[in-house]
Amino acid sequence: MDRAQKEQLVDELGQIFESSGVVVVSHYVGLTVAEMQDLRARARAAGGAVRVAKNRLAKIALDGKPCESIAELLTGMTVLTYSEDPVAAAKVAQDFAKENQKFVILGGAMGENALDAAGVEAVSKMPSREELISTIAGMLGAPASNIAGAIGAPASNIASILSTIEDKAAA
Repeated sequence: MDRAQKEQLVDELGQIFESSGVVVVSHYVGLTVAEMQDLRARARAAGGAVRVAKNRLAKIALDGKPCESIAELLTGMTVLTYSEDPVAAAKVAQDFAKENQKFVILGGAMGENALDAAGVEAVSKMPSREELISTIAGMLGAPASNIAGAIGAPASNIASILSTIEDKAAA
């Protein structure tokens, strides 16, 4: 890899560290190619990505970024799992680590906040952005349906009372 390629890689990593909602750092010693492809596919499906980079170049890219604190985690064979959604990458990494003993989560960063392995697990248990949006939408829709039911109820009650009176008068 020549100097220009290294500079381009550092720029790409810098953009990843700056724009990602969460970055999870893990060791992947002993994972097969198929297992890594599975991890990449899961991350892609969740709206994230997986990146293996040289630790030295990643540390250079971290310089001056909000998540600079994860530089100390970059030792050995590390892989970065990241996403714009602050929860997606953590969920993917945590689920993958449960199934693969060779995949060990070291920690990560959520913006300026450094996370240890327990912090990544806690973030992974939070609802995703889509789940929060659907919950809020459901909460916003519920009062409207209750109001519609309350407005329609007196009319249906009056109609049933009139129907009952009419039935009694006819009998």
